[in-house]
Amino acid sequence: MASIHDLLAERRIADALRRGEFEHLPGEGKPLVFDETLFVSPEQRMAGKVLRNAGFSPPEIGLRKEIARLRAELAGLAEGEQRAASRRRLAMLIVQLGEMRR
Repeated sequence: MASIHDLLAERRIADALRRGEFEHLPGEGKPLVFDETLFVSPEQRMAGKVLRNAGFSPPEIGLRKEIARLRAELAGLAEGEQRAASRRRLAMLIVQLGEMRR
């Protein structure tokens, strides 16, 4: 159920739309660009940029790439020992990723 604040906001937005207040704004018709580092301090942004430029990525990113690679590999494997081994490896990596998130 919508609160009174939600209803009031929706009504004001609808009124502004009818009056044309959202027309001819800068960036009209262009996709929104969200800054991924909006809530990151300038120091952390700089450190992250330096690390990325040096080719470093967090272990979580490496795990995600390996999981994606294994999933693609599994799609092309027939049932057998190699598929079973890849499934076990995939399950282990998914558990590791889950543990990293904690």
